[in-house]
Amino acid sequence: MIQKAKGTYDVFGEYGKRLLYVEELIEGLMEKYNYEYFRTPIFESSNLFHRGVGETTDIVTKETYDFKDRGNRDLTLRPEGTASIVRSFIENKMYGNHTIPVKAWYYGPMFRYERPQSGRFREFYQFGVEVFGTDDPIADAEVISIPVNLYKLLGLKGIKVNINTLGDSESREMYRQALIKYFEPYINELCEDCKERFIKNPLRILDCKVDAKSEILKNAPKTIDYLNESSKKHFEEVKKYLDSMHIEYEVNTNLVRGLDYYTHTVFEVEASVEGFGSQNVLCGGGRYDNLVETLDGPKTSGVGFAMGLERLMTALDYEKVEMPLINGIDCYIIPMSENEKEYATHLCMELRLNGFITDIDYNNRNLKNNFKNADRLNSRFVIIIGEEEKNSNIITIKNNDTKEEYKVKYEELIDFLDEHIN
Repeated sequence: MIQKAKGTYDVFGEYGKRLLYVEELIEGLMEKYNYEYFRTPIFESSNLFHRGVGETTDIVTKETYDFKDRGNRDLTLRPEGTASIVRSFIENKMYGNHTIPVKAWYYGPMFRYERPQSGRFREFYQFGVEVFGTDDPIADAEVISIPVNLYKLLGLKGIKVNINTLGDSESREMYRQALIKYFEPYINELCEDCKERFIKNPLRILDCKVDAKSEILKNAPKTIDYLNESSKKHFEEVKKYLDSMHIEYEVNTNLVRGLDYYTHTVFEVEASVEGFGSQNVLCGGGRYDNLVETLDGPKTSGVGFAMGLERLMTALDYEKVEMPLINGIDCYIIPMSENEKEYATHLCMELRLNGFITDIDYNNRNLKNNFKNADRLNSRFVIIIGEEEKNSNIITIKNNDTKEEYKVKYEELIDFLDEHIN
């Protein structure tokens, strides 16, 4: 038997309904925020992610699915959404012919070769937003508000926002030099990956999972101590706007995020969910004012976030969050014989086009088994089509809860259902 690949999963049944509900909620929220939907290719040039995500990140060095196509081109299954959205922004010259700022949202599958664990897969779905063309701190605060409000709408409790700042390029370089000076005497006490990071990007040491609890990392210099005045002002204004939105947050000076392109604000949103474990971060993001330029576009400010849907769904399950799902159908149609199937099929289509969730017997069951099937489908009404109904255009319809039976003219059926269902 052929089985699904390791680190992937199938969606169906109750989980599928819950997932669709969350997706529809996301779509509705983005409409309220006036963000534009973007969809980019699942695979892109490998160079896009190497330059965009960062050569020193674990994603690029350990986790990407890289391959050559038949034209010997180096391609990569996208491991995250931001680089692709930036590429689309540049390639389609949105900096020149779009209303600025461009506010984008996306949702789709991403791929990383990592060890599968609870809520983490090699193929996973990611929802994210990107805002291009403004360096105003209000954009940072707005982006942070989106996942917070989504979690509130879903009914998740124990939501906590952690924020920090890396400062602008000048501040970040001063901080980089401070880290080099600090870590140099301890370099042989760190893991092998951190020794490599020390040479390429010492900020990445702070995101190390192996040495995370080390006193060396705990006592490392803090970004906030190396900010110039403009970076301090930006961070203070972000906090001011979060306060005005009544979004609670905590400044976490150890937060740096795992991607090379961040400047200024970085943030994570976590959930205190019982049984969820230590990996309780649901989403993260920040500002990246140099990324568009790094990928050959004009100098353009940017800020965004991304969240994995699988982690969110796991949190909702642990919290036992109820969703207003439709668990049943409006009508189940029973054709009594082959002679009535054509008429029943026509009626089924009419009901569907008029907004009623409708199903029909495909398997020529007897009447007793059809009523059992209507119960399994949790159908509110059962419509029986026999020779008499077909010839007279008088529909026999039965309330499957009260067992009341009605005779309704074909042309009055829609009004009858509207009255009894809506």
